[in-house]
Amino acid sequence: MGPAEGELNLKELDLEQLSRALSPHSPSSTAVLKLFASVFAHGARSLEDIRAAPQVTSAVRDFVQEKGSLPELEVVESRRASDGFVKYLFQSPDGARFEAVRIPLFEEKYVVCVSSQVGCALRCAFCATGRMGFRRNLSTWEMVDQVLRIRAEADRPVRGVVFMGMGEPLLNYQAAMRAARIMSHPAGLAISAKAITFSTAGVTPAIRRYVREGKPFRLAFSVTSAVPEKRKLLFPHERPGAFAHLVEAIGEYARERRERAMLAYVMIRGFNTGREDAEGLKAAFDGIPLKLDLIDVADPTGCYLPPTAGELKRFRDHLQLLGAPIARRYSGGREIGAACGTLEASRYGGEVLPSS
Repeated sequence: MGPAEGELNLKELDLEQLSRALSPHSPSSTAVLKLFASVFAHGARSLEDIRAAPQVTSAVRDFVQEKGSLPELEVVESRRASDGFVKYLFQSPDGARFEAVRIPLFEEKYVVCVSSQVGCALRCAFCATGRMGFRRNLSTWEMVDQVLRIRAEADRPVRGVVFMGMGEPLLNYQAAMRAARIMSHPAGLAISAKAITFSTAGVTPAIRRYVREGKPFRLAFSVTSAVPEKRKLLFPHERPGAFAHLVEAIGEYARERRERAMLAYVMIRGFNTGREDAEGLKAAFDGIPLKLDLIDVADPTGCYLPPTAGELKRFRDHLQLLGAPIARRYSGGREIGAACGTLEASRYGGEVLPSS
């Protein structure tokens, strides 16, 4: 169930907000930290689970028991692909459905790809989520609970989170940043801030705000083409001249962070993998330190296809003129609709896992 009106949703609050909410009862900083850890580090499933939090006065404990709530997402279904990727279909108390993906890294740990919105307003041409249209933003607790639910049944530790699921996280800025603060806090989910990445299709004002505020997390910039005519086809939301402003913001990010900006480049057969595309990137990002992640497009409709092996090799040769590190990112879970750009609250493929 979701929180009722007047209840204190304990999963919605970062440590500072929890401290303020409890301040009328004069808790010690240790008591606040213990309650916070009970919810996130220990994954409390009910108020009874946090009743025994140590060093908490009876007044604070009574208040939490009376006013607190711990809403949960329902796991409608989870499906495992042959490559080990697992896609989760979640449902919120209001009936909204969205997806997350558990990504195996070798045999040591998992990274969780989380959604930040139900659907997406940007309507990128090659993205299944964009075709859904925008339904609503997710709350902080709904983002955090995706990781909590997946972590609870994982056989390896969760060591990273990528906001690359459904939605544009920088259009849900405050809630997404609060979720990342909770995830990265040592008494929260204890995931290193450097292992939390927000992927953006180019919300320039939010990128500049992010840089100005000095957030410790990482950004990945979905570029996919620097050729204006091609960008117009791929990103219908983008206004004339917006790409130049985006490039400026990416340059600011790289300079302030003193690191290479990560460009995510979705490759589409016969469309954006030629020499002119490499030259377009060179011209647009000249002087900005970059690293390039190449991603095969994954489109269940078949309208967009990944490059052939020969096409990929030629494109990588063309990209040498950038003088930047280039990696090809594996986009797994295709058979269950868990690959980059395919999340659409769907149910198909793979092995259906038993409910926990």
